[in-house]
Formats: sequence, structure tokens, C-alpha cells
Amino acid sequence: MDFKQQLLQQSAEAKEIFLPHISADPVIFGFEHNELKVLLLKTNYRQKWLLPGGYVKKDEDLDEAVKRILKERTGVADIYLEEFGVFGRKNRSESYFEDFDETLFQKQRFISVGYYALYNPSMLNIIPDQYSETCEWIFLSKLQEIELAMDHREIIEKALLILRQKIAAIPIGRNLLPEKFTLPELQKLYEAVLGKELNRGNFYTKMKTLGILKKLEEQRRGGAHKAPDLYSFDEENYIKALNNGLNSW
Repeated sequence: MDFKQQLLQQSAEAKEIFLPHISADPVIFGFEHNELKVLLLKTNYRQKWLLPGGYVKKDEDLDEAVKRILKERTGVADIYLEEFGVFGRKNRSESYFEDFDETLFQKQRFISVGYYALYNPSMLNIIPDQYSETCEWIFLSKLQEIELAMDHREIIEKALLILRQKIAAIPIGRNLLPEKFTLPELQKLYEAVLGKELNRGNFYTKMKTLGILKKLEEQRRGGAHKAPDLYSFDEENYIKALNNGLNSW
């Protein structure tokens, strides 16, 4: 059965299972080689890249729906997602299904709720769904080179904007860095998110005074220069900072 036939069959089933006119699109950010990346699917239909989104069942909560969608479409589970925006521009998704008539469930007008998460790519076991050719991490610097479907480029850009706004109020790094890291590695992460260089001295002083780091009695060996100190996150203080916020930069 080709993808078009799959969609037609799924359309009939979807009308019975899912709520009409509402969907969810998770934006999963990763960090590798000092760059941010995003998790995307490439479907067998149209050969365009999409966020791993989907529809909400009639008998489930929205937050639970997005976790299920992510699990079904990518194999990713046990991940904390945060809502960041709603996308409701007319004709935002209809043109993607222009080969079908108006009765197709997927071609109806859908308002989508955006969610984002930060996660270490090496900790996720990615498995694309039956409708997708592949599921891959794509560096944000490479997004201009690929064709994104619907308004998914806009959703990714909005997620990054919200992340940049929140970075001054909440800590980041626990799900993106290894358990043990150096201050330069942490600074590279913040610079990748903010899209600009930060003053090293000011950054180190700020991070040390936030109380979310623990200096370890070991160094990163193997380099030509002095071995840098290793740090880990103080789990208790990190959680407190997530709940109560940080001082502004």
C-alpha cells in the first residue's frame, strides 16, 4: 500500500478517533558539536521534512497526546515537553494535501499547539514511523538547505525565540550536556541558544553564583593545555531554579 492509500485509510479511522481541527507539533532541540539541532521526519509523501506532529484523541489530555505522538512517530519516550505557542494561520496545512479532496481528515483546517523540549541526542533511540522515510537530527544552521512542509519552519523559529527569552529565567543544560562537563562547554551551549558570543569572565562568574553547579575533584584530561575542571549540575538546586527562576542576566 503506497502512502496516498495509507492516508485515505487513515482518514476514515481518524474521524472516529481524533478531535477535529486540533493538532500538536513538538520541537525537540538537541546540542552537538557546539550547535543546536532539531528532530525532524521526512515522509514518503512529497519528500518534505516535518516536525513529528499529530492529532489529539477524543479521550486524552493534550499534554498526554503530544507524548504519545512523539513516541509513535519517533520512538522517543519519557521526555518533558513544555507548551510554547498556538499556530492557527488559515491554509497552514491544507496545501500539503492538495492531491486529495476536501473530505480527507488531514486536509481540514487544524490549529496546532507547539511544544518544545531540550534533549541530548545520544540519549534518544530514534525509530521513524511507518509513514516516514527517515527521522534525523538536523542542525539549525542547515535548515535553510532543506524544504520544510506547512508552517513548520515558523514553528521552529518561534520555539527558538521562546527558548532564548526563557534562558535568562531558567537553567538549561541538564538534558543537553553529558553528566560531567567543563565551563567552556556550558558556555558554548548558551552561545548556541542565544546566537551570540558571551564574555567568558562574566559568564563563569554568573554561573558559579547561581548555585546550580557542583565543581568535581577531577579534570578533563587529554588536551594540549592545562586540564580544565569538570562540573556537574546540583540536582536539587537545578530543580529549584526551574521552579522558581534565576536572576536575570
